[in-house]
Order: sequence, then C-alpha cells, then structure tokens
Amino acid sequence: MEGIYIETAQHIQIRQRPATLGNRILAQIIDFFIMGIYLILVAIIAFGILEIEKNSLAMITILILPFMVYHLLFEIFMNGQSIGKYALDIRVVQLDGTNASVGSYLIRWLLRPIDITISSGGIAVLTILMGGKGQRLGDMAAGTTVISIKQDTVRREDLLMQVDDNHEPKYPQVINLKDSQLIQIKNIRAEALKSQDFGLIKKLAEKTSSLLQISYETKHLEFINQLILDYEYYAQKEHGES
Repeated sequence: MEGIYIETAQHIQIRQRPATLGNRILAQIIDFFIMGIYLILVAIIAFGILEIEKNSLAMITILILPFMVYHLLFEIFMNGQSIGKYALDIRVVQLDGTNASVGSYLIRWLLRPIDITISSGGIAVLTILMGGKGQRLGDMAAGTTVISIKQDTVRREDLLMQVDDNHEPKYPQVINLKDSQLIQIKNIRAEALKSQDFGLIKKLAEKTSSLLQISYETKHLEFINQLILDYEYYAQKEHGES
C-alpha cells in the first residue's frame, strides 16, 4: 500500500501504515461477536425475565437499533475505534492523519450497507485491495482511511548503536532530545533515504536545528547523521555510568 502521510510535532511528514486487510476483517469479526453477545443477553432478559412481546416496538428497538448504530457511535466516542478496532490497534483517521470528523464517521456509516452488509464485505475488500490507501467506498466518500496505531516497544539499549569512544561530538544540545524524538528522526531519515527524498532530509535538518537552536554549515544529511551519533555518544556514556 502507498501509505498515509501525517505531520509530526516537528511539522515533518512521515508515512503511517494503513491497517492490513486481515486486521480489518478480524476487527469486524470481533465486533460481530460483541453484537452477538449483546443479542443473546437482551433476548434472555427481554423474553425470559421481562416477558416482552416479540413483535413489540420496544423489542424491535432494543434488538435492531444497536446493530444499526454500533459502529457510528463507537467511532464517534472512541476516537475512530470500535471495540474490534481497539483490540487490533487500528482506527479511522482522515487521509492527512488528523482525527476524523463526526460528518466523516456518518458518511462511512451510511455507505456501510453497500460496502459490507449487502455485499457480505466483498465490495469493501475489493476497493481496499485496489485503492492502495486502505479505503473502502465509505472511506473514499468521507476522505478517511484506517491506520495501524500499534507501536513497537523499543528499549533504550536497543535504540543506541555502539559509538567509538574517540567520537568527537559537535552538538551537545542533542541531550535535550527525548528517546522518542530520536526514534522519530531516525525513522524520517530512513524513509527519506529509502525514497531518495532529499527534500525531506533538508526539511528534517532545518526543523531539527530550529528545535535545538543549532546552526550548521555541513550538508543536511551529514548534519542529521552527526546529531544521531552525538546523541548516542552522550546516551552511551550516561548508560555506562549508571
């Protein structure tokens, strides 16, 4: 898939992974399971305990209405996630990575019968596979997609690479960076080098130098590489002394 570009706190665009089709299907299965449990419990209470008539308006309302609005309400109040999406660490966002609006959730929900119910999910699967951005018809109309928000656990010692003790740091300001910020800088650098996007390298260098209030006269990539080595040098010394 092409990927979704979102803007970081440093105003650098990085690529966000769309949720896999397998995760979206599994999330849907979990949601169906949740709704099935609800149906069984309501039926037991309504028919066995309260003895509500099967064809009454109240019975139809408490059985059918939740099924109709389940995804809409959960996505609105759980920031783009149903219970299934929450379990799989995926959620609905706008194509620019920002939170989806209520209107976007509504459009997705209105087209859900076509995407999933009537076609048994066939149309959704086809458009997701063909589109490249993880969008079913409802997403295309709403300008949304579903992304993975799962974060890999990174230990501090795994973050650092061995730096020679003879390394001469140039930018002591890097000690003001957090581990998470260094990870972000590394990821953006890797993404830019992979796509040969040297404009992104330049933007990363300029934004990082502005953040740390550093002036540099070297090439942008050289500056970023030096920053990373300096950070790891200081972190390595700190780790060795602790």
